[in-house]
Amino acid sequence: MAKLVIDGQEAELPDGAAIMDSAETLGVPFGCQAGQCATCVIIVEEGMENLAPKNAAEEDMGLRDNERLACQATIRSGTVKATW
Repeated sequence: MAKLVIDGQEAELPDGAAIMDSAETLGVPFGCQAGQCATCVIIVEEGMENLAPKNAAEEDMGLRDNERLACQATIRSGTVKATW
């Protein structure tokens, strides 16, 4: 099981799962949910290596190295700590 921690709140999810549903439960706002609006940008404070690489939508968005779109990111395993 992987763990997503956003602003001190935690959610467990299966290894390899998309983080969108858990992030929404933890308070991250969503708009389009398709990687186009950037409403759900999170700042990864720890555990970036536990996320799958950025996909094309995230690359096209021009995010900083420590930013991810919660609607697009997938957690491989371990713990990811973030804020939004």
